[in-house]
Amino acid sequence: MLTYTNHLKKLTLPEYGRNIQNMVDHCLTIEDRAERTACAQTIVRAMMALFPNNTSDREAYRRKLWDHLYIMSDYKLDVDAPFAPVQPDAFEGRPDPLPIPGRSNMAFRHYGTMTEGLIGKAAEMSEGPERTELVYLIACQMKKQRCAIDRETDDERIFNDLHYLSKGVINVPRGAMPLPDYKAMAAPQQTAGKKKKRK
Repeated sequence: MLTYTNHLKKLTLPEYGRNIQNMVDHCLTIEDRAERTACAQTIVRAMMALFPNNTSDREAYRRKLWDHLYIMSDYKLDVDAPFAPVQPDAFEGRPDPLPIPGRSNMAFRHYGTMTEGLIGKAAEMSEGPERTELVYLIACQMKKQRCAIDRETDDERIFNDLHYLSKGVINVPRGAMPLPDYKAMAAPQQTAGKKKKRK
């Protein structure tokens, strides 16, 4: 009779697979401490083979693998490890939410904080070709972002928003800076017709 995975013990860390979990379960049954430690070290080497280190901090990488080993053993593994065993209470609760600067007082969220920051930089610049070019690039980006939520966006709306976000500093007269059209591409039409017969 076939054994289905949904009938087996649930994997604590599925990314390591059932073979690694079986090794950990076997390691817990070894009575001799030295042999059990050697088994744990072998398991960690197998985990390294599955997930090679791609960071410069080798010590933190090894610590993470040993922590995962303790977690997969349900914190029951007792070996001579290079690191102190991780405790279950280390995962209790949730981390404090990270503050997102500038999100609460954004006038137009669809433009994003980066665009608003660029508008502030452009507003600080003196009049000249560099500022005109930057304003044009910002306006083009704003139109792309605006078209994502409103396909009928026109240039006047963009420049009104630009004037507002720059606190009245950037003022582009109507028609002075035409922007490209960003329309959603139409789906390719399928050509109806008979298939050509192979000769």
